[in-house]
Amino acid sequence: MSIRIGEAVPDFAARSDDGQQLSLSGLNGQWAVLYFYPRASTPGCSIEAQRFEQALPEFRRMNAQVIGVSTDTEARQAKFREKCDLSFPLIPDGDKVIGRAYGVLGGVSGLLNLAQRQTFLIDPQGKLAWHWKVSNPGTHAGEVLAKLAEVSSKTPRSE
Repeated sequence: MSIRIGEAVPDFAARSDDGQQLSLSGLNGQWAVLYFYPRASTPGCSIEAQRFEQALPEFRRMNAQVIGVSTDTEARQAKFREKCDLSFPLIPDGDKVIGRAYGVLGGVSGLLNLAQRQTFLIDPQGKLAWHWKVSNPGTHAGEVLAKLAEVSSKTPRSE
C-alpha cells in the first residue's frame, strides 16, 4: 500500500508495551509521528529512539505524539524502553497488522517479518503530511521536527 500526502492514513488500535491502549483516531487533534523500525535494541534502532526521546519536549510543544512501531514482542519492546529510557509509546506489531496497513514490511534484508525504517508524519485530521522511506537514525528526529515545524505552520488552526 502506498499512502500519498494529503490522503487519510489507516487508523489503528493497539496496546503499547506498557499496556496503554492507543489509536490514531484517539489522539484528539494532535500531530502524530508514527515511526517504524526493524528491531528493538539494535544499534541503529537504539540511536533513533534515543534521538526521538531527546527531542520529545519539542515534539510535545508542537502538539505531536511520537509512536514507535516494530514487529518485536511486547517483552522485547519493554526491554528496549528500559534500555533506552524511553517515555513515548512503543507498539509491538507481532501480528504485523499495522505494518501491512502502512506497507512497511520487508526490511532491507528482505526479511518479511521486519518493518522497514520508515516514518509517517500525520496531521491532526489523520492525513499524511509527509513520509520518509529512508532515514538516518542519528539525524532523523531533527529532520522530522523541521518538517513538522514547516507543515504545521501552513495548517489552518481551529480556535
